[in-house]
Amino acid sequence: MQSMETPEIQSSFAENMSYFDRGLEHAFAWFSGHFGTLLFIFFIGLITILVARNVNRLMESYFKKANSKLHMDTTSFRMFRHIVVAAIYFIGIVVVIFSIPELRNLSVALFTGAGIAGIVIGFAAQNTLSNIIAGLSLALFQPFRVGDRLDIMNEYGKVTDLNLRHTVILTWDNRRLIIPNSIISNEAIINWTIEDPAVIWPIDVGISYDADIDLARKIMIEEARKHPNVMPPQEVKYSVVKPSLIRSETLRVGFFDSPVLHPVDPEFRERGGVSVSVVELGEYSVNLRLSVWFKDRSIAAGSGCEIREAIKKRFDKEGIEIPYPYRTIIYKSDLEKEKKNNEKTSHTKEDKLNTL
Repeated sequence: MQSMETPEIQSSFAENMSYFDRGLEHAFAWFSGHFGTLLFIFFIGLITILVARNVNRLMESYFKKANSKLHMDTTSFRMFRHIVVAAIYFIGIVVVIFSIPELRNLSVALFTGAGIAGIVIGFAAQNTLSNIIAGLSLALFQPFRVGDRLDIMNEYGKVTDLNLRHTVILTWDNRRLIIPNSIISNEAIINWTIEDPAVIWPIDVGISYDADIDLARKIMIEEARKHPNVMPPQEVKYSVVKPSLIRSETLRVGFFDSPVLHPVDPEFRERGGVSVSVVELGEYSVNLRLSVWFKDRSIAAGSGCEIREAIKKRFDKEGIEIPYPYRTIIYKSDLEKEKKNNEKTSHTKEDKLNTL
C-alpha cells in the first residue's frame, strides 16, 4: 500500500515544482522586458515624493516668516498648501501614465468610456469628493479658522488643522478629534473665537431656603471680583451707524488680513459686570446663577471652577448652607403597621361608643 502511494506523491510534487519554475521564468521574463518601465515609474515616483515634501516644507517655512509681516490667514494658507501638494502628486501620476504606451492606451480606453467610468468613479469616490468640496467651502466661507475654539458634536476644542479631507480639533483633554469635512459642514457649531471672543460665563450655586439671599449675592460678587481673569467694568465704544468695536482688530479675508472693525451688538457694549440672579426655587435649595465676563472661552471654564471653590469656602465661613437633597423614605411595612394601628384605634372608638 505504501509503495503504491509514494510514486503518486512524487509525481504531484514534481508537477507543482514544474509549475512554480514556469511561473518564475514568466515573471523573470516580464521583469526583464519591463525593467526600464519599472525603473522609470520608480524614478518619477521618487522625484514626485521629494518635490511634494520639499514644496510643503518650503511653503510652511515661508508662512512662518511672512506671517508676522503680511498677516496671512492660516486657514486659507493651509488649504492652499494642501491643494498644491495634491496637484504635485497628480502631475506625477499623469507623467507616468502618458510616458508609458500601455498605460496611455488604457487611459484613452477609459476616457472613451467616460460615461460609465464616470458613474462608477463617482459612486466609489462620493465620500472623498464631498469631503474635498466641503473642505474648499469651509476654507472659502470660514465659519471657523485654524486656532478658533469650538463646541461641536458635544466636544469643546481648538481647531489645529483643516485639509482637503478632514478637520482636526484638539479637545480640552488633549485628544485629537478628526471630523470629515462633509460632516462638520452640516453640524451646528458654536464658535467662541470668531469676531468677539469675550463671553459671559454662568456659575450656578444652590443655597438653603433659610439662608440670606442678599448676603449670598454679596459674597458671590466679591469672590468673583477677586479673581484676576474676570474682566473689569468697561464700556466698549461702537459706531451708531454700523455697530463695531473701536479697536485695532482685523477680520481675515482670503490670504491677507484687511483692517476692519468687528461688529458688536449694542446690548453687550457694557462689559465686566458681575450679577447674581435667582434662577430656580428647587425642591430643597434656592438656585443662584453668577454671571461673569471673561476675555475668551479658553480661560472661562477653569476660572469658573476656581470661583466656585472660593464661594464654597466663603459660604462655610459666613454660615451660609449649601443643602443636601432631602428625601422622605416610607417603607411598605411601615404603611401596613400604620394601617393596622388606625384600624385598632377605630375599633376602640367604636367599642367606647357602644358601651356608652
